Amino acid sequence: MKIGKPNRIGIAAGGNWIVDRVKILDTLPGRGMLGNISSEDWSTGGAPANVLADLAKLKAQFPLAGIGVVGNDQYGRYILDTFRGLRVDVSNIILADKAATSYTDVMTEQSTGDRAFLHYRGANALFGPEHVKVEKLTCRIFHLGYLLLLDRMDQRDKQYGTVAARFLASLQRQGIKTSLDVVSEESDRFKHIVPPALKYTDYLILNEIETGRTVGLTVRKKSGALDSAALVAAVEALYRFGNMEFVAVHMPEGVYIRDRSGKCTSLGSLKLPKGFIKSSVGAGDAFCAGMLYGLHENWDHAKSARLGACCAAASLSANGATDGVKSLAKVIELGKRFPENKPPVKV
Repeated sequence: MKIGKPNRIGIAAGGNWIVDRVKILDTLPGRGMLGNISSEDWSTGGAPANVLADLAKLKAQFPLAGIGVVGNDQYGRYILDTFRGLRVDVSNIILADKAATSYTDVMTEQSTGDRAFLHYRGANALFGPEHVKVEKLTCRIFHLGYLLLLDRMDQRDKQYGTVAARFLASLQRQGIKTSLDVVSEESDRFKHIVPPALKYTDYLILNEIETGRTVGLTVRKKSGALDSAALVAAVEALYRFGNMEFVAVHMPEGVYIRDRSGKCTSLGSLKLPKGFIKSSVGAGDAFCAGMLYGLHENWDHAKSARLGACCAAASLSANGATDGVKSLAKVIELGKRFPENKPPVKV
């Protein structure tokens, strides 16, 4: 039974709070090979950080709140100062002495925007349900990310399957809509960690590789081309684990959405000119931010996804994860400037 507050408003996001040390390289080297760094910069990263920063830059007219654990160190204070400057409530981000703030070295190939990540888990590994005062939350939506990168949340739970599933269930009991994202990694852990959480997820927003790995399907051919039939099958398989309000799968080609009723929508990404893309780091979170913005404002899935695609395009225009995202009007303008690619799935 839901016992939540009747007039919920705003978006809270919890999970990974990271400092991204973004390095621009002439090429992403293979094992044992050399890549030359042309520049390096700091920015905040992680699912809650990127989503909330993008929402703040869109000038969202509803409350934004961050929740998590950072180290009591230079990086932790940098994160808090950054989000105070964005007028995001960080009063529930805890400074911990037991671990240093998480960071990621983001290696970005200058010509293509392709990247690789070297990650230090740090204080994020401590984050668990005990750090969230669920009964005091006033938000309408809670976004959790990334599963597979939150050691405490990824632990087994005898009743719910995982600690994250137990936490999401507690949010739903308060009448809060739950949104979930997953990290991309080379492992077989998806099938063990992600499915238990889906039973308590309202909005599942992830990329095509994460979708396929969760259900054990390959959604890209050896050539790199999208296997749209396999993607559709993978999304259908996700519904064996939970009755989500919708699943939105974003990818370079666009987005494919399947809702609880079985209705499907597919939109192409924006066709961006050569040289527009500076880095793809943060593009998935930017899509998520746009999607959540629309959902909070009671837009339909297609309109929300179109804003998500515009936010992703804006993110691609700068090296940092959120540097390219501007006001809502400026982001929407990108959708008017650039045509759409062909939708990735025929529906």
